[in-house]
Amino acid sequence: MNENNTIDKEKDQENGQITYANEVIATIVSVATTEVDGISGIAGSGAISGILAKGKTPRGVKIDMNGEDVNVDVSVTVDYGMPIQKVGHNAQENVRKSIESMTGLHVEKVDLHVVGVSFEKENQEMQQSQKLALTIEEEKEHPVLEEATAQAEQEPQQEPEAQLQTETEEPQEPDASEEPESVTEEE
Repeated sequence: MNENNTIDKEKDQENGQITYANEVIATIVSVATTEVDGISGIAGSGAISGILAKGKTPRGVKIDMNGEDVNVDVSVTVDYGMPIQKVGHNAQENVRKSIESMTGLHVEKVDLHVVGVSFEKENQEMQQSQKLALTIEEEKEHPVLEEATAQAEQEPQQEPEAQLQTETEEPQEPDASEEPESVTEEE
C-alpha cells in the first residue's frame, strides 16, 4: 500500500507523468475529514502528528488506488451530541471534493467508519460553566466590591460644574482704571 501510483492525466503531455504517493492522498483525506464540524478526529491518530507523520500513511486512513480511481476507508470519532448521519455524509462529501479538486483523480467511494464518540467538547463546555460559577461565587464573597459596583451603576455620572465654568469663562481683560505696576531698573 506504500507504493506510488503513476497517473497520466494528459496522454499527449510532453512534460511527463504525475505520480501521487498514497501518503499524499491519505493526508488530504485526514485534513478534509477533520475540517468537518462534528468530527473530533481520525481514529488512532494524534492531532497533527498522526496526520503529518513523514513517510507513513496516517492511522485510520486506507487508500486503494486503481489508475485514476480512488477508494477511501477512514475511521473517525464523532463529537457527542452531533447527528452522526449528517456529520458522516458531510465528511464523505468533503473528502471526495478535496481529493478530486487537488489531484484530478476520481473518487469512487468514501467509506466512513465511526469507531468512537468524543466527549471533549462537552467536557470543555462543562469546565467553562464551572469557571463562570466560581467567578460568580467569588464576587458574592466580596460584598465590598459588590456594593461599590452596585453604587457605581446606580449613580448617574455628573461632571463637576465648577470645572465646566472655569473652562467656559473667557479670560478677563485688565481694568483700565488699574495702573500697571511700573518696573524700574536700578543701576
